[in-house]
Amino acid sequence: MAEETRNSLDGRADAVVQAGRIGELHQHLYGGEAPAQPVPFQLPPAQVCFENRHDEQDRITRAIQGHRTQRGPLVVALTGIGGIGKTALGFHVARGLVDRYPDGVLYVDLDDLRRDGVVEVSDAVGELLTGMGVSPEWWERSLGGRTKQLWSRTRNKRMVVVVDNARYGTEVIPLLPASDHALVIVTSQGALYDLDGAAAVEVPVGPLAVDDAVRLLGHLVTDPRLTEEPDAAIDLARGCGGLPAALQVAGQWVRKYRRRSLSRLVAGLVAELHGKGIPMVEAVWDAAYKGLAPESARLYRLLPQLPGHRVLELPAAALLGCDPATAGDALEELESAGLLEGLAEGRRMHSLLRGHAERRARQEDDDGTERVRARRSLVAWYRRQAARADLLAAGPRMTFAVVPEPVAASVPDAELLGKPEALRWLESHRLALYGCVRLAFDDGLYEDAWALCEPLWTHFLDHPHYADVTDAFRTGVAAADRAECLPAMVRMRCQLARPLWEQGLYEEAAEQLRHALGAAAALGESPMELKLRASTVEFQGLLKAETGDWTGAAVDFEAAKAAHAEIGNVYGVLLQTYLLGRTALRSGRHEEAVVLLGEAHRMAGLQERERMTARAGFELGRALRLVGRPEEARPLVDAALDGARARGSRTDEVRVLEELASLADDRGEVRAAREHRTAASRIAIQYGGVSLEDQSS
Repeated sequence: MAEETRNSLDGRADAVVQAGRIGELHQHLYGGEAPAQPVPFQLPPAQVCFENRHDEQDRITRAIQGHRTQRGPLVVALTGIGGIGKTALGFHVARGLVDRYPDGVLYVDLDDLRRDGVVEVSDAVGELLTGMGVSPEWWERSLGGRTKQLWSRTRNKRMVVVVDNARYGTEVIPLLPASDHALVIVTSQGALYDLDGAAAVEVPVGPLAVDDAVRLLGHLVTDPRLTEEPDAAIDLARGCGGLPAALQVAGQWVRKYRRRSLSRLVAGLVAELHGKGIPMVEAVWDAAYKGLAPESARLYRLLPQLPGHRVLELPAAALLGCDPATAGDALEELESAGLLEGLAEGRRMHSLLRGHAERRARQEDDDGTERVRARRSLVAWYRRQAARADLLAAGPRMTFAVVPEPVAASVPDAELLGKPEALRWLESHRLALYGCVRLAFDDGLYEDAWALCEPLWTHFLDHPHYADVTDAFRTGVAAADRAECLPAMVRMRCQLARPLWEQGLYEEAAEQLRHALGAAAALGESPMELKLRASTVEFQGLLKAETGDWTGAAVDFEAAKAAHAEIGNVYGVLLQTYLLGRTALRSGRHEEAVVLLGEAHRMAGLQERERMTARAGFELGRALRLVGRPEEARPLVDAALDGARARGSRTDEVRVLEELASLADDRGEVRAAREHRTAASRIAIQYGGVSLEDQSS
């Protein structure tokens, strides 16, 4: 009867969860409405300056009014050259539609996730899931799995999704919500011809008309000269080509020279235009650049070396090799000049201005010395901060790169006060860290390249950004080979193997581990090298377990255990005992699992390893239940539940609740089983949107 009740409940619950009918499931389980979920709104604050675009907005309105159900979400593609104002228009439209689309606004910038021109779409889906309250630990591994999570969370939602800087329709299709009532606003420099099957409307965005451009200048800078010298204002607006990005710089430049007539300022631009044969827009940017203080001008030239799009004070100080106050002053001047955009999450440099800064750098640093020095300083700073964050987040562990000294006395370290802040720092700077791996490799800084990959391992375990981490670890392998550092050659291949097998690339993962084992055979006999050799064998066992080769996995774990015992590494012995017990449990050797997991649980307690004690206790409780000893299992599983809640791990809490439900089933406690399974379902719905499969820790 208990089994029948459980199957009935599970079947109905899973069906409605997969369909996204969260309110219905909550009604079914609890007899009330589901708790209100926060409505996402991921747009930046509205701009003070937004001019015209009435024709484009009218066309979007007509498309929304004419969109029929049963055709999926409406996709509005805003197309036009860079700097034309597509993103600003998309944001403006989305803000004006919040009443029509009350379920929220999501935003993802594909350029933030683009590497060598390619976007890892699964990470883009993950960004949208995060916006809907799904933390990375609940993401499915594959693109297909994450897309289903997105469909579940967006079914029948009246919401807007803004997808910025798309290049291909195939990048957009997996990001579409599963709702006929949703609107997707896509910005792209070219037409998206491969939006197959989507109800799409293209809205070309052209340059602002001269009158509109002049009015926008008036919004950007309150200056009587714009009305007193209308012809000069028209010439300036026309010279900016109707590009809002150029008008922003021009407005700040006009404001800076308040004592000069507008006619004189514009005449200077025209003279440069004719003298050098450069476009008017370039002349505007050159004029703004020439008005900068020397340190600000140097930072402007160096900012294109910064990976990612955010411009923060401490990395800027590392680029310049100066104190944060000096870097902060330079950033403020660049923002005041319109050469940087100030946003809540940090300043950004427009891609057009990035190109201009690169051209100025080539002109004034023709041999690249200044840029090389800045990149090396930046890479060294990030390597040091990442190593510090790793030590706080993961504690002392097997690493082979030393923590470097500060890059300069004037450039301070990031303030990292504890594990939570260290983990947040790694996540918030991940794009820069991944970029620095590539920068270091391209500059021949091979030790820096693989050393940066060590702390990225800690970040990866909690944040599965597979495209980024796979690319970085491949680069780490190549860097270790170039550096001819044998321990790094082994370690980097082990690190690369895991994201490969988690993506189902088992053969490639096995190939990496074959090379790692071959290199490990040449390691010396120091305790650290012996420990690394044992760890490599463990990785091979983990891969075998992942593919269901339980016998082979047990052989590897036994070999690794013996190696750790030989060098007196008690934690290594504990870990391999735990892995052997878990392998026995999953392969159906339950009595053997009880013995091994009992030993692992005992050792973890003696070593005061709190998390391993909880993990081993949970697995031991499951094994005891399966051999018919539920009374002994219950206190272990209860302790695991307390531990999961203390750590704030919702995924662990769900697994433990499901195990408690199974224990209650075996004891015939139908009501208790239902309560535990209901609690697990509620957490899964709240944090993940779909029921989770049982995951191994």
